[in-house]
Amino acid sequence: MIVKIIIRRTVAEEKVKELIPLLEQIRSLATDQSDYISGETLKSLDNPDEFLVISTWNSPVAWEKWLTNKERQKIQKRIDDLLGGKTEYEMFYYVTAE
Repeated sequence: MIVKIIIRRTVAEEKVKELIPLLEQIRSLATDQSDYISGETLKSLDNPDEFLVISTWNSPVAWEKWLTNKERQKIQKRIDDLLGGKTEYEMFYYVTAE
C-alpha cells in the first residue's frame, strides 16, 4: 500500500537559512532509499514559520524503516534542535471505492 507522509515543522524565521540545507540533506538521503517514490517541501504563505513536507513511500513498512535509518536520525536530531521541538509526522493512504 502506497502511503503519503505529512511532515510539519515550525521554525523561527531567523533559523530558516539553517533549516533549508538540513531538509535538502535529508531529502537527498531519502531519494537513495529503494522504496522512496517522491517528495516535496512547501513553506506556508499564511505562516512563514511553517514548513510542510509531503513524501510518498511504497509502504508503511518502508516509511518506518526510513524513520529508523541512523543517518536520517542524525540529521533529524539537528532539525529538531533547531526547531526547539519535535517534528510532527502523519501517515495517509489512498482511499478507493471497494
